[in-house]
Order: sequence, then C-alpha cells, then structure tokens
Amino acid sequence: MIEEVLDRRSGPHAHIGRAWLTLLTLSLGAMMVSLDATIVTVAQPAMQTDLQTSLTGIQWVVNGYLLAVSALLITAGKLGDRYGHRKVFLIGAAGFTAASVAIGLCGQIGWVIGLRVLQGVFGALMQPATLGLLRHAFPADRLNGPIAVRSAVIAAATAAGPVVGGVLVDHADWRWVFFLNVPLGMAVIVLGAVVLRETGGQREAVRLDLSGMVLLAGTLCVFISGLGMAADHGRPDVRTVGLLAAAALLAVAFVRRQRVADDPLVPPRIFRSARFRAGVLSMTAMSFVMFGAPFVLVFYLQNVLGLSPTESGVRVLALTGLMIVGAPPAAVWIGRSGPWLPVATGLAVTAAAMCALSQLDARSGALETTACFFLLGLGFSPVMVGATKLVLSGAPAELSGVAGGMQQTAMQVGGSLGIAAVSVVVATYTASALPGRLAAEGISLAPGLAGEAGRTAAVGLAPAGSGPAGASAIRVIQPVFLEGMQYALLVTAAVAALGAFAVLLARRAEGQEA
Repeated sequence: MIEEVLDRRSGPHAHIGRAWLTLLTLSLGAMMVSLDATIVTVAQPAMQTDLQTSLTGIQWVVNGYLLAVSALLITAGKLGDRYGHRKVFLIGAAGFTAASVAIGLCGQIGWVIGLRVLQGVFGALMQPATLGLLRHAFPADRLNGPIAVRSAVIAAATAAGPVVGGVLVDHADWRWVFFLNVPLGMAVIVLGAVVLRETGGQREAVRLDLSGMVLLAGTLCVFISGLGMAADHGRPDVRTVGLLAAAALLAVAFVRRQRVADDPLVPPRIFRSARFRAGVLSMTAMSFVMFGAPFVLVFYLQNVLGLSPTESGVRVLALTGLMIVGAPPAAVWIGRSGPWLPVATGLAVTAAAMCALSQLDARSGALETTACFFLLGLGFSPVMVGATKLVLSGAPAELSGVAGGMQQTAMQVGGSLGIAAVSVVVATYTASALPGRLAAEGISLAPGLAGEAGRTAAVGLAPAGSGPAGASAIRVIQPVFLEGMQYALLVTAAVAALGAFAVLLARRAEGQEA
C-alpha cells in the first residue's frame, strides 16, 4: 500500500517521501542492533541463575555478540556493495529477528551463546547497509540531517538499553529482552520490503576475496580479545601480548592480501582520500573517549561518591541528552561550514571536558559532574555526525558499504582501545602506588588480601574480607584510585586533542590533493 501511494505520486515530493521513509526504516534497524548491544547487560544475573551457568559462560553471551559484530562489519559492507544493500539489510533484519526468538526459547547456555554469535552476524549485515542506503536515498548536500537522525537514534538506543532491560527483567522475564526484537524486527522487515530501493550492486563476475575476509575477521577477533583481556586483568600479561602480536601478524597478512587480490575486501585506493582517513581516525578517537571514560567513571560515581546505579544514570543524563538533541544542530552547522571545523572543534571540546573530569574528587557535587558531562556531550555530537559525513563523502559511491563498515569498525576498535587503556592506566598506577601508601599509614593486610588490594583499589574499594583494616585501607585506596583515574582521563583527553590536530592536518592535506 505504501509503495503504491509513493509510485502514484510524481515529482520531487515522491522522492522526498520515500527518502524519509527509508530513513525511518533504517533508523529502526539501527536502533534494534544498538539496543541489543547494551540491553542484555542487566539481564546477565537472571540469565546466569536460570541457565545455571558460570560467570565466564554468561560473559560470552555479551562477548560473543560483540566479537561477531566487530569482526564482520567491513565484510558485511563489502557484501552490500557486491550484491545490493537492500538485499543484505533485509537478510540481516530477518536473521536477527529469528535469532532473537530462538534465544528467548532456549534453555541451555551453549545454544544461547551460539545463537548470540549468529545474532551478531546478522546485526553486522544490517549496520553498514544503513549508511549505504542512506547515501543512495538522499542527495549529498542533504545527507547531514539523516546522518544526525541516525546518530541520535543510536545514542538514544544505546543509553536506553540498560533501563529497558531492567524494566523487562524486573516485571517479566529475561527472555523478553530478546522477544522485544520481534515487533521491531517485523516493522523493519515490512517497511524495508516496501520502501527500500536496491542500490544495484556490482554485476561483474568477480570472485569475493574470501581469504581477505577470513584474515580481517581473525585480525579483529584476536585484537579485540587481547584488548578485552588487558581490560579484565588491568595489565598486559603474556597471553595479552601474545594475542596482540598474533593480531599484528594477521593484519600484515591481510594488507598484503589486499594489494594482490583481484577484488580486495578493502581496496587500498579508499585510503587515498584525506576525508576518509580523517573520518575513520576521528571516529576512532571519539570512541576511545566515549567508551573508555565511562568505564572508569562508573566506579567513581558509585564507589567514591556512593551513588546508586539509578543515581549514576541520572547524573550522566546530560551526556546522553546532549548526544541526542545535539545531533540536529550539529548537522546544520556541518551543512553550512562543512565537516572539518565541527569535527576538529568537537574533539577539542571533548579534550577540554576530559581535562575537567580529571579534576573531580570525592567532594565533587552534582553541579560539577553534570557540567562536565554536559560539556562532553557537546563535544561528541559534531564528531559523531561530522566523522560519518567525512567517511561517506571520502569514499567512492560503489564502496559506500565498505565505508560504512569501516566507520562502524572504527567505533568498535576505538571503544575497545579506550576501555583497555584506562583500565591498564588505573590498575598499573594503583599497583605501584598503593603498597607504599599503605606502609606509610602503618596498615598491613593479610598476604592473601595484599594481592587483592591492588585489584580492588583499581575500582576504589577495599579488599573483601579485610575486616577492620578495610575501613583504614579505604582512606588510602580511594585517593590512590582517584589519582589513577585522573591519569587515565588525561590519557583520553590527549587522544581527543591529537585527533583534533590530525583532522586539521588532514584538511590541509585535502587542500594539497586538490
């Protein structure tokens, strides 16, 4: 019916109507995938109890999904460029919905983990296709608004995930966290089948670069696993270094493969554009801060300031709100001045916000923390929209899927780097500073607790079971944690500042290319 109405209309209004329905469809798809990345977190305890599994098993419910998405984003973008983004998007939506139903009906942890990995595969098919379809639905000079809407939807869905998940687990059952995808998925499939138009795809009989796909997936899986292990342990141990070294070797093999492949997965020519390079780099820098900073700040809010999880969420509403409402004004700014200045300014503001956050202490009040989060959200908005615009406008139209996959992969890799970096900085500092501080105060812990003290200090807590010594130890541990947090946040500020500088250099390089 919708398609018949659109087809009966003529002129520019018909195109505009279909374009905005396309945006609605793709936004729903992006919301479904983004929501699923965070909504499951709060359901983990209930799932662990019901499925009678270990903590490691339940962690793989989240990690399996994230690894599948991260490893296959660029491959999914290439499949969209090769066979058509509409086809790939609809296959992803149908598979994602079916996998969600199957997970909700499962009663064994092994099947749940396997289906979550499969769900991640289908989620990866959807993400790059949204940007490829948007690029074909809207003229280049009107693309800022749709990108801003999509960015706002992703931010809202990511932030709403834990809240929605908590409500469903409290008032229904953990399985409804997955059943929620059914109405969303059905709406996406129906609208997509009617509204979306195929981008054409490439008709040449060129073989897919299967070797490149395997090498890239292996590189990203091993690399992100190594970073995750560093974040969990708070330091790069032998296994972490081994995984990162293996990822480096796989990356070298992948680059060599791309240079000789007939139809490379990531054509080297895509990196000739200064716009594309700047977009990927700025997205990586922003994600480094966006994921790394909250990873340590949540411990500050709850373990140092003593806020409940709900109160912590309220405290960071300024950040979430600015990311949502700030996207449309950022799109207008980018439309008038181009993406370069907004992206560089956004990263500079992000660096300033992280410097301000690094000065928080145990006496900081709601006004100070809220103002810092407000400033951080103000910086994120133009970077999210502008970096996406740089990536899409810097890539050839026939590689829009690969470009979308690179943008999403940059977010995943940047986020993993940020979490690993801040956790290592905090843990390394506390492990080196705490023993001397405890000795200076005349505090001694049992041998077993002494080793635990370094780990618990990294989150601002006294070691469990420390008894009366814990009250004294916490007076030493929390200042040490705060100092480690300050250094970690300054690292994120430096990354954002370097990102802003790199964007300005890339702008200069683009002028020289022209």
